[in-house]
Parts: sequence; C-alpha cells; structure tokens
Amino acid sequence: MGKIKVKKFSGELVDFDMEKLKNSLRRTKAGEELIQSIVATVKNRLYDGISTKEIYQMAFKMLNKSKSKTNASRYKLKKAIMELGPSGFPFEKFIAAIIKAEGFETEVGVIVQGYCVSHEVDVVVENEHKHIMVECKYHNKQGRVNDIKIPLYIKSRFLDIEKQHKKEEGDHFIHEQWIYTNTRFSSEAIKYGECAGLKLVSWDYPHNNSVADQINKHGLFPITTLTTLSKKDIQKLLEKGYVLCKDICSNPNVLVEVGIDRAKHKKIMQNAKELSEYIANNH
Repeated sequence: MGKIKVKKFSGELVDFDMEKLKNSLRRTKAGEELIQSIVATVKNRLYDGISTKEIYQMAFKMLNKSKSKTNASRYKLKKAIMELGPSGFPFEKFIAAIIKAEGFETEVGVIVQGYCVSHEVDVVVENEHKHIMVECKYHNKQGRVNDIKIPLYIKSRFLDIEKQHKKEEGDHFIHEQWIYTNTRFSSEAIKYGECAGLKLVSWDYPHNNSVADQINKHGLFPITTLTTLSKKDIQKLLEKGYVLCKDICSNPNVLVEVGIDRAKHKKIMQNAKELSEYIANNH
C-alpha cells in the first residue's frame, strides 16, 4: 500500500505521519494502552485524502471518553486557543500572562505615543533592563499564515515608538519588539524578523520556546481547554475576564457568579486543577 495522503487545514496534501500522531497523543500524558487503541482505530479508518480535522476528531473523542478529561483538554490546546475569540482581546491577556510568568511586568492594550503618531500596543512589557512592545496576531481558524506584511508593518510602528522613547528617556532601556501568533509565520516573515531584530513566536516556532512550549512550561492553559465546560459557560467566563484555568482555581466562586450548574462544579474544578498543576510533574 502506498503512502496515505492527508489534507491539512490549508488544503495542502501531505504524507500521513503515524509517529507525529503518537507524539501528539503522548504529550497529553494518556496511558500507552489508550494511545495504542487510538492509533489502531485511526489506522483502520484511514483513507487517501482524509482531513487532519477528521483524524483529530477521532482521537479527541476517544480521549474524552477516557477516565481523565485532562488528556482530552491537553490534546485540544491548539483548537482551544482559537476558541478564545471572536475578538483578539482574550488572546492578548493570555499572552500577557505567559510573558508575566517569565518574570516581566505586563500591561494590555496601552496607547503609546510615537514620534509621528500614537499607537495602541497589545502588550507593553518591562523589567529593569528591557522595554518591550508585543503585538498579538490572533486567528480563529486553522491554516492562517502570517506573511511578511505583518512584521514589516509592526516594525514600522516600533521604529516610530522607539524614536519618541529615546527622545524622552535616552538609551536607558533596551528596546525590543515581539510578535506572538497562535498560528504560523511564513518562511519570508521569519527571515525578515531575524534580519530586522524582531522576536517572532508562533504555535510551533521557535523550537523549544514556541507558544505551545511556553503554555506547557508554565501550566497556563486557557479555560477553553476545559471539556467539562459548555461553550455558553466559557463565553460567560471570558466576558468576566477569566482566561486561565488557574484563575478559576484561585476563585471557584466565579462559577456561581456566572450561573454555572452547581452539579458541574466538582468536575470543572478537578479538570482546571489538573491542567494548572501539569508543570509540577513535567518540568
């Protein structure tokens, strides 16, 4: 039998990679017996041209039926971030939390005066040595690629802000510009970013320090990963400003405040706690 082709969200056809599926399942910390069962099921249902979405749904369904809902929550991480919308503001708060966990002070949605005009910066980041502007490019659909126009535009804004900041405060701070996205950057965007001194962070770039890596490193899972919450309940929590599972753990009363059925509370809190404590046993 020849190589099975799978259709990605972008429409591109690529060879099916069984090891890639196994690795993604192992990252959920599911038991090996369950992983092998999922792999066998997927293998039996493969056909040429099958979509990655269909494979994902098969695996997710089996994980979600297992004893631990947390395995399914970890598996849906990428999709969960896309469910933070429709606006990009929860994603900006989410990225600010990740950066804060690295030891920085952060502020979301700041109007900063440039040399020519003022700019709204998604996240302003500071410590005693650095002054950093962070732009967040959020997409609620897979397959979206951030092309070179994104870093070109953001670099021009940064230069305007930097010129004004140096005029006011001199060179006391080291200035940097970071761009975070929940999808991917094109190869040209990455090449330009490296050349222009921009730090680009996407779902799987750079290696060992991507968005996915940073989430797992700090245990900062968004509430949209919780399979024990309905979409309606998630929306209520997002409207209240709750983005992280650990925020629910710190304030369980919010479940009462937004009117979530009390019968669900125990499972929701268990799901949130297990995700928030994920780093304790993995880093």
